[in-house]
Amino acid sequence: MPPSQELKALVSQIPDPDKNGTYVNLDEAKIAAIDKTVAELRKGGPAAVAGLIDLLVDQAAGDDTKPHYTLYLWAVRASAPGEDQARAEFASAVAAQLAADRPKAVRRYLIEQLQVAGGKEVAEALGKALPEADLCDTAARALAAIGGEAAAGQLLAALPKVQGRSRLSVLKKLALLRVPAAGEAFQAALADGDADVRIAAAWGIARLAAASAAQAMLQAADAHEGWERINITDACMALAEALQAAGKKDAAAGIWRHMVQRRSEPSTLHIRQAAERALAAAK
Repeated sequence: MPPSQELKALVSQIPDPDKNGTYVNLDEAKIAAIDKTVAELRKGGPAAVAGLIDLLVDQAAGDDTKPHYTLYLWAVRASAPGEDQARAEFASAVAAQLAADRPKAVRRYLIEQLQVAGGKEVAEALGKALPEADLCDTAARALAAIGGEAAAGQLLAALPKVQGRSRLSVLKKLALLRVPAAGEAFQAALADGDADVRIAAAWGIARLAAASAAQAMLQAADAHEGWERINITDACMALAEALQAAGKKDAAAGIWRHMVQRRSEPSTLHIRQAAERALAAAK
């Protein structure tokens, strides 16, 4: 159903953007007009959300600055403290539009609003967007912002289905959320053909304080040169600190001893010295 004339009239009341096409510098009158319009639109509930989304277009197809900005403001207002029901209602209405036949740029923008206002109620809808290469990173960031078991489950389920930069993005978000069930996937990814994926996997293991993967981490650090060696070595040191904090002192000491023995070149003096200090303190 196309947007109603009443909705279009409301959106048209949003003041024009500045000469740069933004709403950064607004006077009090424009702010008041915007507040009044958004408040009136919100009375329309999910139907108004859908109508507003129907006004969004691909940039090449026309100017949608006003509905674009209005939808963002709605997401922000619905996310205010004490607005839990309104937030969930708004987010669900936006998520329901993700499956529609819309330009990728519009769907990506909808997902960005879910990063602002989404909760566990939209995790499944976001999970369905993860296998789409053009949407994966945006959807993964939204799920990471939502957090919790529902978001983690969607990211974990998508991991076998994504490749390339999408796989990297999903791995990074699983690491960010410290998803214990991703431990095996992180360890397997240490042998991935992509250096960025291997580095992300190493940091995922470090954030999980996974003692069982310590040897694989050290092997990965020793197997590569340059930037990758530096990053995975740093992740090994972070893992050792996490293990020490978790009371797994033997596992931590094993990493530090390895660094003392294997980081003998002048460029890694700081690593060796840090490992020596950590060993001395642990004793």
